[in-house]
Amino acid sequence: MSARSNKPHEIVERALELSRADGCVVIADERSTANLRWAGNALTTNGVTRGRSLTVVATVDGKEGTASGVVSRAAVTAEDLEPLVRAAEAAARGAGPAEDAQPLVTGVPESPDFADAPAETSSAVFTDFAPALGEAFARARAGGRELYGFANHELVSTYVGTSTGLRLRHDQPTGTLELNAKSPDRTRSAWAGRSTRDFKDVDPGALDAELAVRLGWAERRIELPAGRYETLLPPTAVADLLIYQLWSASGRDATEGRTVFSKPGGGTRVGERLTDLPLTLRTDPNEPGLESAPFVVAHSSGGDQSVFDNGLPVAATEWVSGGELKHLTTTRHSAGLTGLPVAPAGGNLILDGGQDRSLEEMVAATDHSGPCLLLTCLWYIREVDPATLLLTGLTRDGVYLVENGQVTGQVNNFRFNESPVDLLGRATEAGRTEKTLPREWSDWFTRAAMPALRVPDFNMSSVSQGV
Repeated sequence: MSARSNKPHEIVERALELSRADGCVVIADERSTANLRWAGNALTTNGVTRGRSLTVVATVDGKEGTASGVVSRAAVTAEDLEPLVRAAEAAARGAGPAEDAQPLVTGVPESPDFADAPAETSSAVFTDFAPALGEAFARARAGGRELYGFANHELVSTYVGTSTGLRLRHDQPTGTLELNAKSPDRTRSAWAGRSTRDFKDVDPGALDAELAVRLGWAERRIELPAGRYETLLPPTAVADLLIYQLWSASGRDATEGRTVFSKPGGGTRVGERLTDLPLTLRTDPNEPGLESAPFVVAHSSGGDQSVFDNGLPVAATEWVSGGELKHLTTTRHSAGLTGLPVAPAGGNLILDGGQDRSLEEMVAATDHSGPCLLLTCLWYIREVDPATLLLTGLTRDGVYLVENGQVTGQVNNFRFNESPVDLLGRATEAGRTEKTLPREWSDWFTRAAMPALRVPDFNMSSVSQGV
């Protein structure tokens, strides 16, 4: 019997029937993808893939506590099901008590579409996008530009069933578009990216026009030394920094004195003001255009997620509210340890600044002659010091000089050293919040909306020779 001969909800139900453990969680992920790739103003490849993975969590009660065993496998057939369940049970029996053990979640209403067939993407998602991309190729060719990039659309239908009666389902579309324009001699490069649910709200022609302007800026080259510069961070760069901040906002780690959110002398910095700007950093599974799973889906335990929390509702949460730190991420277990409220991280991230100025208007408002840098994006971001959340990384695909409200040329790339928490405290202006694609973390996190930020003294620690 093939992997797709049974409906996902039937696979979940059968696995639960086979379970002999004290508790069981089954997660079925049905995944389909469609993609286009191009180089030198021409399509190179396209394709559609489909697959299934199954995760079984078995819990076994003992005198010293409850143990858990987790086994995940891809391309699971009906014949594979019982061995998979038994493997999870064996893993639980061979493990010691799970530190994060909690009663499995109950009382969440069943998803009305739990028994429906999985949603699937196909090449049809590019019906309007592909012709528009072809027109962008023609304009780029006429303008002496070469376009490279890819468009990827993924649709994952996730089914969660538990021995406590939960039957939940969520369909998650994820689309990414990355477009890179290069001069024919490859000395100039510019990048733009977009996040989308269905490719109906992305315009490759408009992106190409934006990149053409940036390549024009790069015709004049200025070398600048390392130093602290007034810097305009576009939404994509802000997203990459604040996503890492969210990933580092563990309530337990903060309580144990190990992070930037730890309070000297003990406790956490919850309640402290992080910035004088009226910034609110939040997640909301129902955010229009950025919808994400309204319940916890945890394929493993670690950090601030727990397999025991599968199915737990994810509420809208303000991590920073009006500039004040309000919440840190917790599981039910870590919330009990720290005294903090239960707060799962969620699947999107939004920073609201309460302003409506576009990045272009922020550039025009730079009315002094001193150097101000306009970034395109960041990449190769790595943590240097968890106690301050000091990050290092590189600028990429265009750093531009702004003088008297105009971009006057392109400067060299830099390595930076900055803490996103510290940046929020030093930022002097936030622009309009808009949906953006985080370039560095786009393989793991795509649903973000951010404003541009003006930082008066961004630390460009050294010059980079990267493009």
